Amino acid sequence: MESKAYVLHALSPLHAGTGHAADVIDLPIARMKATGIPIVLGSSVKGVLRDARRHTPPDKRNGDNAWDEKVLATFGPETANAADHAGALVAGDVRLLALPVRSFKGTFAWVTSPLLLRLALRDLRATENDYPIPPLASHSAQLATGDCMEGGKLYLQDLDIEATVPANANAAPARWAALIRGVAFAGNDYFTSRFAIVDDDTMSFLWETATQLDQRVRINEGTRTVDRGALWLEESLPAETLLIGLMEADRSRKAGMSMQPRDVLDFALQMPASAAGTILQFGGKATTGRGRCRLLPVA
Repeated sequence: MESKAYVLHALSPLHAGTGHAADVIDLPIARMKATGIPIVLGSSVKGVLRDARRHTPPDKRNGDNAWDEKVLATFGPETANAADHAGALVAGDVRLLALPVRSFKGTFAWVTSPLLLRLALRDLRATENDYPIPPLASHSAQLATGDCMEGGKLYLQDLDIEATVPANANAAPARWAALIRGVAFAGNDYFTSRFAIVDDDTMSFLWETATQLDQRVRINEGTRTVDRGALWLEESLPAETLLIGLMEADRSRKAGMSMQPRDVLDFALQMPASAAGTILQFGGKATTGRGRCRLLPVA
């Protein structure tokens, strides 16, 4: 099998939910069970990519007459023929990499933590020798630059965190900022000045409390008041959230369609010539503008 990591960049609030919950938040986002880290389920990603490839206009297929057969070989047959063969693409869950959080200075910061970076290393097939992870004391942070700091502190929402900028230009914040900027913000410099690594305890507090909450209602057409039971609270990851995922592929199992793992990945993750990446809609609430994301493979 072969694999390829990719980054998902939310251009609008992203509601990848789990349905109704008997909690304060009626429609929460999906999270990893043990850690609470926000995720987008792999099944959702695979479904979005399948739909995008299946509906690729004929004039964009470069005369490929076997296009529809490649869709079936890559993603699997339609439900009625599910027993014919397995799909060749394996889509893992997409996990939070950096969360945009309101900052007293610099408007907002992209915030991550040692835990999130260690998990990202596995998807990147890299080690700490490639991208070091800083040891952080409780309630502390390291930044790539001092643009979001004020008086030696990073102010995120209601938190004030002791912050430093390592003197070594090749230290962890700068190395990670360069990697992420190269994937998601090529040609733009505004990411590095807003990138911060905070301790895991602070990060776990932020991924629970710094998500976007919207109160929604449905109005009764006759009375022009809220329908009974039609007032709910909906959670989303805020716009500018960065997530990281992993795609794996095996050879095609479809008779008469020879595709090696690299062919499968290239077909599923086809990118336009533009550096903007592929823009797709993920999660629910599409008609209210939710889920517009860029999908950006890591080179």
